Amino acid sequence: MRNIKLTIEYDGRRYLGWQRLGDSEKTIQGKIESTLKQMTGEVIEITGSGRTDAGTHARGQVANFKTTTDMTREQMLSFLNRYLPNDIVITKIEEMPERFHARYNVKGKKYSYNIWNSEVPTALHRHTSFHVKQPLDLDKMQAACERLIGEHDFIGFSSLKKSKKSTIRTLQEISIVQHGNLLECQFIGEGFLYNMVRIMMGTIIEIGLGKLPVEVIDEIFEKKIRQQAGETVPAHALFLDEVYY
Repeated sequence: MRNIKLTIEYDGRRYLGWQRLGDSEKTIQGKIESTLKQMTGEVIEITGSGRTDAGTHARGQVANFKTTTDMTREQMLSFLNRYLPNDIVITKIEEMPERFHARYNVKGKKYSYNIWNSEVPTALHRHTSFHVKQPLDLDKMQAACERLIGEHDFIGFSSLKKSKKSTIRTLQEISIVQHGNLLECQFIGEGFLYNMVRIMMGTIIEIGLGKLPVEVIDEIFEKKIRQQAGETVPAHALFLDEVYY
């Protein structure tokens, strides 16, 4: 039995997220599994590094699957990219040891979130950025990012109601890179809770707008109350950039 690792790029606009649902034609996982069955003749279940929400994009999602096919990696890559819809692309195929697991072996992930900060909207980036009309104070936003870095209980920055598992996570890096009106906010951490990046981003934006003080970050960590944080910003501007193993 072979263990195959896929690196996947996708535009999430048409899909209900990564995880296969009853209607597999509307999820990334479902689309890929359907094409793998067509390729191998086998019923295959792929394991992703984690879920992405409806509308979220990926530059470097990772998944693995087991198969008995004797196709080469080059043949598999050619077949998948020929028959998958053009908004899902397999960028790399690797043969892995039997014990490799796309979810359990994850050491960290990198996400990015795009903000279009201008009174005038954008036509070219409208599907991949969140439009904020009012001027943003980048110094305050950077100060908020610095307070988020490190090991903390991020339950207040999550949509989780309750969790039996630990909600402590470690963020190694948060940076904001400006390209004219486009702000790219990057988050690197060992793991992320449900909606954590989108809520942190919403909080950073509200701090940048002057709606919240920078010190609210510490209060959310202390009191663990979701309502103190900013809004959950839309998924269409979020990218899963890379998964670390």
